[in-house]
Amino acid sequence: MSPSAPLPRIAIIGTGDTKSDELHFMASVIDEAGGLPVMVDVSILDDPPYAPDYSKHDIARAAGTSIEAIIASGDENSAMTLMAKGAAILTRDLYETGQMDGVIMLGGTMGTDLALDVAAALPLGLPKFVVSTIAYSHLIPPERIAPDLMMILWAGGLFGLNGICRSVLSQACGAVVGAAKHGRSPDCKRPLIGMTSLGSSCLRYMKHLKPELEKRGYDVAVFHATGMGGRAFEAIAAQNGFAAVFDLCIQEVSNHHYGTVVTSGPDRLENAGRAGIPQIVAPGAVDMVDLQAWQDLPAIFADRPYHAHNRLIGSVTSSPEGRREIARLVGRKLATAAAKVAFLLPIEGLQEWDRPEEPLHDPDGLDAFLDEIRRALPATVTLHEVEAHINASAFSQKVLEIFDAWVAEGVIPEGRP
Repeated sequence: MSPSAPLPRIAIIGTGDTKSDELHFMASVIDEAGGLPVMVDVSILDDPPYAPDYSKHDIARAAGTSIEAIIASGDENSAMTLMAKGAAILTRDLYETGQMDGVIMLGGTMGTDLALDVAAALPLGLPKFVVSTIAYSHLIPPERIAPDLMMILWAGGLFGLNGICRSVLSQACGAVVGAAKHGRSPDCKRPLIGMTSLGSSCLRYMKHLKPELEKRGYDVAVFHATGMGGRAFEAIAAQNGFAAVFDLCIQEVSNHHYGTVVTSGPDRLENAGRAGIPQIVAPGAVDMVDLQAWQDLPAIFADRPYHAHNRLIGSVTSSPEGRREIARLVGRKLATAAAKVAFLLPIEGLQEWDRPEEPLHDPDGLDAFLDEIRRALPATVTLHEVEAHINASAFSQKVLEIFDAWVAEGVIPEGRP
């Protein structure tokens, strides 16, 4: 941002009737940091002790109703849901009309619930920050988290200002102004390929595929499929943000099926197909289930092979019957796709730790998955069996062969130099 550029306009969203001191403090910090605060009030019952730039009545009108109707809607949950709808519509309009360069939102569980809807309505690249008493909590479902959402725990800030609260709020305000001044929106000069993987100690195909795709004139984003990475991948796919996807690590489908916290939500492996994006899919690491390494293993996995990747995350293998369940689930998800799907089946292994002498080697489990997936895939999905391990060069070459054929057919747009 050049010195002569206009001040970035930062929308500050909160309930001014209960948090006026905090919101006024945030406005002062944004002003000192070189931003222009825009006050958006989402109060319901009372009015704030100041005149906001956008009032609760503006929010209600954006939702297609009135504040009186919102109050009469039933309870605090229905009322805040309606306010969230209005706030999302209003902030999206502010962005599209060039009246907002970033947004910061403040709240407990109610305010955070609203903030998640607002953030989800705004595009990737627009700075969006939530100051929340439940930041990083498992109360927040991953499917509601925008791909580039920034959060900070509102420590000691439930009621009124104090030294800790001022420190947290000032950091958050400084961060969103800095992001508005210096952040860069995604570069869309080349068609974008979305790819999923794990770290190279487990899956390595991206080391070969990414440079080859870049040679062909594509931009490649590789998502770490450990819960939130898959969530970002799905959110961008839902917005039709990819020219094609290489969804080669679908382990998060297994994680969600088994109820672990390493989940991307129930719609993993569905949004690209729903958006009509061509998909090349493989069952990378789908034989594993990820868990917190700092907790005891659940009883269901107590007798299964286990590998601690680090002090945060470890993996167990699912049983042969469990893998059959996952294969059927994968088949049901891919059956909903509205565009071409190729499924690559590397029959010598789905991740590095399943090789002979490795801790998760399980030939019976692999055979069960291979057998079931052949039956479970719908007729609309083209199956390609690869006589190799997923980390072998033959697997990556087959991926590129299918990709190049789809480009030649016009299924995928050509790359740009």
